[in-house]
Amino acid sequence: MEEKLIAARVVPPGRVISRELEARDWTQQDLAEIMGRPPQVISEIIRGKKQITPETAIQLAEAFGTSSELWLNLETNYQLHLARQQTGSAEIARKSQLFSLAPVSEMVKRSWIPRADSIDDLEEEVCDFMGISSPQDKPALAANFRCVKERGPEINAQVAWVKRVEHLIAAQGVGDFVRARLAESMPELLSLSVRPEDLGRIPAMLLSLGVHFIIVPHLDRTYLDGAAFYLDHHPVVALTLRYDRTDAFWFTLTHEIAHIAAGHTGVYLDDFECVAEDDAEREANTLARDWLIDRQHFERFVRDTAPYFSKAAIERFAAEQGRHPGIVLGRLQYEKRVDFSHLRGLLVKVSPYLQEWIDDPKIKRFEVSYR
Repeated sequence: MEEKLIAARVVPPGRVISRELEARDWTQQDLAEIMGRPPQVISEIIRGKKQITPETAIQLAEAFGTSSELWLNLETNYQLHLARQQTGSAEIARKSQLFSLAPVSEMVKRSWIPRADSIDDLEEEVCDFMGISSPQDKPALAANFRCVKERGPEINAQVAWVKRVEHLIAAQGVGDFVRARLAESMPELLSLSVRPEDLGRIPAMLLSLGVHFIIVPHLDRTYLDGAAFYLDHHPVVALTLRYDRTDAFWFTLTHEIAHIAAGHTGVYLDDFECVAEDDAEREANTLARDWLIDRQHFERFVRDTAPYFSKAAIERFAAEQGRHPGIVLGRLQYEKRVDFSHLRGLLVKVSPYLQEWIDDPKIKRFEVSYR
């Protein structure tokens, strides 16, 4: 950011006018007669009681042989100087820095941080939340961002979302994590995909496998669906439910688990409207798709059923795979074999079955501490 220079000393326009009068051995009365203005007006301008207008600036320029811009700039700079003294511009600058560092208004609205009475309190709350000692510091996050070029999400808002996840899972108790055991448990985990009412069993199962789980709705302009990263040597799977339906939930969940099962390191923040651009994302996508639906069986189903995929055909194939039919429909829609407007009734909402794991500012479910 370009540094703005502010003059250390601001000269009132009236003082410059007085010097011009002294240099010419003029009185205020002389200047009043030259400009055709009442002497009282000239006196008020010199004493700073009356501001220099564009009309007056032109008259002063003609009287002293200068530019009118000189007088307007002197007046503007002087008025800005007075305004800074009266409005507390330093406080405004500090607030601006905080709002650039994090989505402060939305964080307060969601009760992530309390509403502060002073700039000092607000600065302390934001810095504590972001895990930094001062607003000049940058929150540490070794992130692998997807689609930054295409969508331009606010990176600081994404970081704030991750920090909220970290605060919420800090109090979670988890079992020992063994990567091989996580992969071996996928068939059992996916058996919970048939009935929506079984979704509530997923978090406890992941915690027992040593994997943290939480749902934090996405912040504006972050476009997040889910994330996978590590905290204190334990993997974390965090979802947003940006698309609250069974197909999006299961693909996001298995994609984030795939990052962990494949041994990918760092922090992965995923937006599934974008095309995977690196090997880790492509590998996670492939693992998730193959876990959800057997590849050969799906190809045979498409070959035998296309181009018309009826509700009955989708439900029959889903039952054979041991999956909810919405998962099959989501795959067909993603591959543009079925229009996104068709068979929407199969895409049931998942949030009603996961309420205990969704961060909701209206309901205090989690013990949160970031100090």
